Amino acid sequence: MSHPLIDRLLEELGYAEVSLANHDDFVGVPGMNVLFFPGDTTTVRDATDVAVVLPELVAAFDGRLRPGVVTDVFGDGKTLKRRYGFMEYPALVFIRTGDYVGTLVRIHDWGVYLEKIDELLVAAPRRPPGFNIPVVSVAADPPIAHRKPELQ
Repeated sequence: MSHPLIDRLLEELGYAEVSLANHDDFVGVPGMNVLFFPGDTTTVRDATDVAVVLPELVAAFDGRLRPGVVTDVFGDGKTLKRRYGFMEYPALVFIRTGDYVGTLVRIHDWGVYLEKIDELLVAAPRRPPGFNIPVVSVAADPPIAHRKPELQ
């Protein structure tokens, strides 16, 4: 799903379009690489807002952020979304020289972006979060309704 603001990032500003084919090469470049996952711009309300903010962030951090855009929402984008374990669009995924550092989802106030990105620039790499599957605990005793009456 194309949108003029997403197209601008690729065509006018020269951001790399990232897919499974070039992902590893893109994120492996030394420095802080930022993958922008806009999601489907027809349904993700904040996607175009982040598309406007991202170039401003790149400028504010004076070349310390190298942006790429994952435009294929339902194919490669879905696979990469699973790899990085985020649940909401739009998302900015921060990868330093191939190592995952963190993710910011949805739109934020400017000050929040500056603070969080400053933290991510010095943060230690970590494992991307996975999707959580609820774990149900089994009680040692059966529920009261299923207990046999005690003899007195």
